[in-house]
Amino acid sequence: MKVAFVLGEESADRIGADLLRHLVALSPEPVEAIGLGGAAMREEGLPSLFDIEELSIIGVGAIVARLPKLVGRLNQTVAFLRSERPDLVVTIDSFTFTNRVAARLRPALPDAVFVNIVPPAIWAYRPERAKKLEAAVDRTLCLFPFEPEAFERHGGPPATYIGHPIMSDPRLATILARDSAHGMRRPSETPTLLILPGSRRGEIGRLMDDFGRTFAELSARLPGVRGVLPAVARVRPLIEEKLATWAVRPEVVEGDDAKWRAFAESDAALAASGTVALELSLAAMPMALAYRLDPLSYQLRHLMTGWTAALPNFIAGHPLVPEHFHDMIQPEHLARRLERLMTDTPERAAQMRGFDTIRDRMTVPEPPGAAAARILLDLHARKKTGAVAPA
Repeated sequence: MKVAFVLGEESADRIGADLLRHLVALSPEPVEAIGLGGAAMREEGLPSLFDIEELSIIGVGAIVARLPKLVGRLNQTVAFLRSERPDLVVTIDSFTFTNRVAARLRPALPDAVFVNIVPPAIWAYRPERAKKLEAAVDRTLCLFPFEPEAFERHGGPPATYIGHPIMSDPRLATILARDSAHGMRRPSETPTLLILPGSRRGEIGRLMDDFGRTFAELSARLPGVRGVLPAVARVRPLIEEKLATWAVRPEVVEGDDAKWRAFAESDAALAASGTVALELSLAAMPMALAYRLDPLSYQLRHLMTGWTAALPNFIAGHPLVPEHFHDMIQPEHLARRLERLMTDTPERAAQMRGFDTIRDRMTVPEPPGAAAARILLDLHARKKTGAVAPA
């Protein structure tokens, strides 16, 4: 069974590697993996067509700037997979790129099954993408419990909630096991702020100055406060460059294990709005979120149709964690909010109760990789026998 993977992000690489491991373990026939992947998928035996770091960009402006190179890689990927004729095509995240590949491949590979994992966030913006996804894939597998209903409502493909990979991470379980009361952490005697300005150069460049002023203001209001900033290796030089201008500097740590230790040791977080907000909520970490769009994306902000951009809020169903965008990013305001979240206050307790609800709603009976593998194998078997796949 030949399985093609199409993805362009480090997080998608981890999801793909987990899926591939379960496919190999559960498949009754040998599995050959081809297509695109990162370091994690290489360890599972997939030789990537090119370095997916080229596709790891965010924001309309960045995409436009690199459009010729992206079009070239798109054509290269389509031509390669047409010649390889896989039995399964799995697209993961990076909708702008991966769905174009699937849409162009599908007419040429009528016997293949097309499955998407991590569909576009139609619940936040551009709901018309649901129909574009439906035209390119047979099934989509969702990481959030509210997504299947959204895709049904907007005319998307059949959607199944499989759970989020972080729910199976043993480091998350370790953090939550520290306290028997559902992970309800107590403020420490030496307050520690977790600072998460993002993992991409653009968002780091747009947020670091705001975060530096906020930490300085918080230090004045909460003497002795400690800061810790987990950095991804590829952007650490940029972070260090920005930190040189900070009045008060946090400790910088590197690596995934160091990041999770910081999660365990901190009292609250100041973070760039994104997937990390979900990680924080599942780790019972009170937070305030901030974000600045690139100039071109800001001009298209009217395309945002969701009532919130924070994943914890969508899952909880109400404005659980505060969001600060552009002109609303005021260091004096953020510092006061963080001070309340780092001490024993009603605001902190309210977020903790909401995090319990989020964990309950995201719990699934088996790991997402195993669930995804079983669905793919079932769809593949039905395709071979001509059986109709259940919706």
